[in-house]
Amino acid sequence: MAPLSLAARTRRLLPALLRWAAVLVLLTMASDPRSPYLLPLRAHITATLVIAGLAGAGICALALRAGRIGRGEGTLLLGLALAGCTLAGWEAMRFANQRIDVLAAALTADGDARWLGARFIVGYRRLDEVARLAERGLIGGVYLARHNVRGRSVAAIRAEIDYLQRLRAEAGLPSLIVAADQEGGSVAHMSPPLDPMPALATLLDGDDATLEARARAYGLRQGTGLAMLGVTLNFGPVVDLRPAGGGPLLDTHTRIGRRAIAADPALVTRVARAYGEGLASAGVLATLKHFPGLAGVDADTHHFRARLDTPAAELAARDWHPFREAAASSAAIMLGHVVLPALDPTRPASLSPAVVQGLLRGQWGYDGLLVTDDLNMGAVYRSGICKAAVEALQAGVDLVLISYDPDQFYPAMHCALAAARDGRLPVKRRPDSRIAARALSPASVGEPVDKL
Repeated sequence: MAPLSLAARTRRLLPALLRWAAVLVLLTMASDPRSPYLLPLRAHITATLVIAGLAGAGICALALRAGRIGRGEGTLLLGLALAGCTLAGWEAMRFANQRIDVLAAALTADGDARWLGARFIVGYRRLDEVARLAERGLIGGVYLARHNVRGRSVAAIRAEIDYLQRLRAEAGLPSLIVAADQEGGSVAHMSPPLDPMPALATLLDGDDATLEARARAYGLRQGTGLAMLGVTLNFGPVVDLRPAGGGPLLDTHTRIGRRAIAADPALVTRVARAYGEGLASAGVLATLKHFPGLAGVDADTHHFRARLDTPAAELAARDWHPFREAAASSAAIMLGHVVLPALDPTRPASLSPAVVQGLLRGQWGYDGLLVTDDLNMGAVYRSGICKAAVEALQAGVDLVLISYDPDQFYPAMHCALAAARDGRLPVKRRPDSRIAARALSPASVGEPVDKL
């Protein structure tokens, strides 16, 4: 008998490969049906996975009965399909219970939920959902994304923010931080309805003698628009230095080369400092991002773990210069999900006590707000958003950002509450004065917290 050709062998193996691929996809999705990567499917994901699992099990049973697949393979596939179906249902129930527990925690007398809640800034897709969190003190701020403003007028957006702030006032709670990403250029989530503005880097094309004045005017104009929406904290400017090369491979989101002001730290500092002053004069606070700097990072942290292997002395002389020198005109520093082996070989900067307490609070004496980048990003989410939220708070970060997928707030807060109950996350270890003073008062920029 002549041996089968490659094409014939492929045709014979293809059905089995497709069966196993389908089961593996089912199990992968069922193990984390609320993954941020599946957000577009969120409304129907559980039902879809359950139906797919049952349908797959039925097909396997029929194939077994007809003898089209072997008993061993068919039985295993049948069991795995049912396991995927069960797992999807279990994960849906677990999320529902976490949500119930978090909402109920606001009613307890120990105050842990409100203390922890003040440290979360969350995005939202439903006004009624975020309103419930806001009026119960389970969050400290909201994040406005493109989908919150798309196709809407400035007046409508402002009315929505005013409604949330009114709920806070009626509950006797501090005003919400209202954050947005409005860098200018390629990242301008509030445009429209706000007029688009060019990237800050374009300011370098003019007369050097007027650079600061033009950056200040840029900040004032941008801040005026943000203030009209009710935004109080802008996640900008980007003070990462412009990388010399083309950036990391598979860089689909960060694209720091497009967003950076310049490769020269002195120029970046001049623009960032004046921009922050202009923004503050409009009543909006600035955030320097993304510490420890992304110019030398080897991967896109939206999807992958990344390292910054540059020696600390070199970083201090160049990449960290804008963070230190422009800090006085900004209220916050955003911590990136980048491992900095020179200080902590295992944890990203956003979760690292060595970076937060050792370097920024300790060596630098930095007294402003420290906020994480979005915990939905793959660099930290892949290890578990529960783990990331607890470790960030343990490290001493002031604000945890969960923006892209708001549902992730519930498991993150659930784990933070559990950590507080068992002593892994001591509450009230630092007064709330830093958050209140920095996030709500542009006049506080540059002033020590103990003098506010």
